[in-house]
Amino acid sequence: MEKAILAGGCFWGMQDLFRRQPGVISTRVGYAGGDVPNATYRNHGTHAEAIEVVFDPEQTSYRDVLEFFFRIHDPTTLNRQGNDIGMSYRSAIFYADEEQRRVAEETIADVDSAGRWPGKVVTEVAPAGDFWEAEPEHQDYLEHYPNGYTCHFVRPDWVLPQRTEAPAGG
Repeated sequence: MEKAILAGGCFWGMQDLFRRQPGVISTRVGYAGGDVPNATYRNHGTHAEAIEVVFDPEQTSYRDVLEFFFRIHDPTTLNRQGNDIGMSYRSAIFYADEEQRRVAEETIADVDSAGRWPGKVVTEVAPAGDFWEAEPEHQDYLEHYPNGYTCHFVRPDWVLPQRTEAPAGG
């Protein structure tokens, strides 16, 4: 199993959409990328609301996880998703190792070059530090409150074109 830690606005909506993806084993919401130890909903300092996605790499790749991430949130709005404004709602990829960092940077470059969004991607790419799990009432929130707030949705026509590799030696 592998993990991806992603921030793209309110964690409720991201969790609700990611849990349904093929190859996703589990999800949990929490706080990542900030300065407060033992972050909580009421005290998370500069942390972003984030989601931890555990996935089976034999069923889906890290690249596929990131492509879905860019399909469900707007990566061009700095510190904002929908009506949610502030550092807590920034777009970020918190990588576990150099391979995840490389894939994240390549995917961002591909998203930018594909021109699917009206502006440049502002998604932060940073090493994964501590992930502070959110309180129980925030886990699976939209399953408990199906009419609850979310600013995330799958954009059905948004598909990142496959990259073409340069021929070897050329």
